[in-house]
Amino acid sequence: MEIVGESQINQAETDSSVRTSSVPFVKVENIIVKEVASKSELKRFIYLPEAIHKDHSNWVHPIYMDEWEFFNPKKNKSFQSCETILLLAYRDQKVVGRIMGIIHLKYNELHHEKNVRFAFFETWNDDEVASALLRAIESWGREKGMERLIGPLAFSDKDPQGFLIEGFDEPVVIASNCNFPYQVELLEKNGFTKETDLVAYKIDIPYPVPEFYTRIQERVMRNNPGLQVLEFTSRQKVKPYIYEILNLLNLTFSDIIGFTPFSEKEMDDFANRYLFLINPRFIKLVVNERGKVVSFVIGMSHIGDGIRAAKGRLFPFGIFKIFGASRRTKQVNLLLGGIDPAYRGKGLDVMMGVKMFESAHKLGKTTMDSHLELEDNTKVRAEMEKVGGRVYKRFRIFGKKL
Repeated sequence: MEIVGESQINQAETDSSVRTSSVPFVKVENIIVKEVASKSELKRFIYLPEAIHKDHSNWVHPIYMDEWEFFNPKKNKSFQSCETILLLAYRDQKVVGRIMGIIHLKYNELHHEKNVRFAFFETWNDDEVASALLRAIESWGREKGMERLIGPLAFSDKDPQGFLIEGFDEPVVIASNCNFPYQVELLEKNGFTKETDLVAYKIDIPYPVPEFYTRIQERVMRNNPGLQVLEFTSRQKVKPYIYEILNLLNLTFSDIIGFTPFSEKEMDDFANRYLFLINPRFIKLVVNERGKVVSFVIGMSHIGDGIRAAKGRLFPFGIFKIFGASRRTKQVNLLLGGIDPAYRGKGLDVMMGVKMFESAHKLGKTTMDSHLELEDNTKVRAEMEKVGGRVYKRFRIFGKKL
């Protein structure tokens, strides 16, 4: 591996929105791997997948306005608890790949790990480029004292995680990866093996709701008269509950791989990122006799077709394409859910599930995506299968010892 001096590569102007480190440029064979150090290079990083996936019929663009905020340390507070690096690979001065390295200091400390993560890994089917990018992240991680490289995994489990290994022809839902099969092969060629798998279920929305569900719901309400399901028709009425919902998420997700508790500022960022896209009718809360939120589930209409039609651009007309797709789609996608540990096993999941099915049916939805569940989360998986859910996608997080 040859280190390439700064004078050997044309430099673009640096930009304060791009966080840089002291890692040198790297040259492997005829591939140059260079850290993103300017706004123009960040633009290349953000838009590269659009070129790689231009003939990929199932790929969905990111929402580019979100991408610019996500990769800006001044706006994305997740950078504050991490060391990060963005790398671009060049061949003959043409960008041919990208990768992000993340050392999540807070997560590593909480879990007593020395892991470096990789995310947003994109190349054409080119082992030379893939190897150069992965070796650069490995080198960076070792220099920082890390012992293992895992990914795809970004700041948290709420970002796209894992590479798709089953279900390549299925629709892509928001906050999940869409990759070619060769991207998995490139990782395996470079010594990566399975760390863990996550599965997504497809559920045919039942109508009427199965009798065994309604009987459980009635029993729960009878045995717990202080519990109440809250439903919404206005985003404005949801806002007062945002902190409570995400604080409960912090409590219930503590053992999930990649999860780091939200700070209050991150709660604001997350709400601003997703709330305007969510139909409030797909938000269900259970509160106790004191009005405290003890469980929640949040879903949203499938908007992949709208984002693809808009090519990830909200303006001037993209937002209308996205909202139009939201109304027309027959699928609703679950995003988040959680139950206070003190209330588990009491049937609150059934209470919310019945209400979600009813709302979905009223809005003309016929199928539901469960979002990602860890393969060993047998309790949740059993609930999905009880209502006829079937695994239709599988994602894999890979790992490698440094």
